[in-house]
Amino acid sequence: MNNAEIVELAHQNLINTYGCVPLAFVRATGAYLYDADGNRYLDFFCGLAVNNLGHGNPRVVRAIKEQAEKVTHVSNVFHTEPMARLAARLCAHFGDGRVFFCNSGAEANEAALKLARRWGHDRGGGRFEVISTLGSFHGRTFGTLSATGQEKYHIGFQPLVPGFRLVPYDDAGAIEKSVHDETVAILVEPIQGEGGVVMPHGDYLKRLRDLCDRRRLLLIFDEVQTGMGRTGRLFAWQHAGVKPDIMTLAKALGGGLPIGAAIAKAEIAQSFTPGSHGSTFGGNPVSCAAALAVLDALEQDGVLENATQVGAYMLERLRKFGKGCSRVKEVRGLGMMIGIVLKGEAKSAADACIRQRLLVNATADNVLRLLPPLTLTRDEAEAGLAIIERALSAGTTAAG
Repeated sequence: MNNAEIVELAHQNLINTYGCVPLAFVRATGAYLYDADGNRYLDFFCGLAVNNLGHGNPRVVRAIKEQAEKVTHVSNVFHTEPMARLAARLCAHFGDGRVFFCNSGAEANEAALKLARRWGHDRGGGRFEVISTLGSFHGRTFGTLSATGQEKYHIGFQPLVPGFRLVPYDDAGAIEKSVHDETVAILVEPIQGEGGVVMPHGDYLKRLRDLCDRRRLLLIFDEVQTGMGRTGRLFAWQHAGVKPDIMTLAKALGGGLPIGAAIAKAEIAQSFTPGSHGSTFGGNPVSCAAALAVLDALEQDGVLENATQVGAYMLERLRKFGKGCSRVKEVRGLGMMIGIVLKGEAKSAADACIRQRLLVNATADNVLRLLPPLTLTRDEAEAGLAIIERALSAGTTAAG
């Protein structure tokens, strides 16, 4: 089938929830995707921060093949080696933790929210309310949607789940003023992703940690987008040296396969007991094997170092370009998580890049978001940045 045929078949049969770009990809390697007509695209989107190692990473492909030949699924009332090994690896990085496996970031955040409420019921004096932030995105289940601080995602789904309070992001004082007798936890992204790659002040996470310690609250970090090396460290909270009580992961964890995880301090995790939560495919052995290979690559193949170095180069070059481009308001980010804040809408710029066969994404209306593979080479970075600069310069000329 060619590109148009695949797109038409999809449109005839899928519920229209994504507003898809009319491209159908059939193969990929490294930083490149190929559509059904044979066109090659440089990928600065990575399946929305999923393919952190690029496409077709040999470690991940080999792990998937080898595990699929052994066993693809058993009920999680039994044990498998990949699940046990992955839990041990994640706990070793988190320190004094226990893991719940699921399939997605929304499910991981849902598990974290349920655990916080269960802990509040068991040991927190009956507290239940969770404070989250404006501009946040935590998922599309009813619980995570209620914690998400963007009204556009709420429209048509009210009434939302009670027990959530929204406050401005990067304002520890506002959070402290919002703590009530019923508050049990604070849920934040170390860097807001869907909100537009919003970077908090350097002391923000530390102030939240101090507040939680003083008021006996749980601190939950949503690392679904920022985790697994995206910022140049395995977890974004490591930059601030502020450890959460509960952390959630998904997206890049499985190297392209669906898997999510909620990791909690051991004492807190005890509030979940047999039957209190579950997920049929949680801890799937093929997904866990892929995740183990992702960790191997991040730990052994210089991926984090590359993300730090190439990401810093991209930020520096974009900031220099932005000073001379009237469309650019600000460039912000960390590692390979970059947002170009424009003075107008960003969708036309994203579309212009895609026409030049560079995949990027517009978010928060005016932010061009870049999420390249952490394995991106300097030459690939330069090729992509040249397209972005041409797209934004052409937009400036057209606007003038």
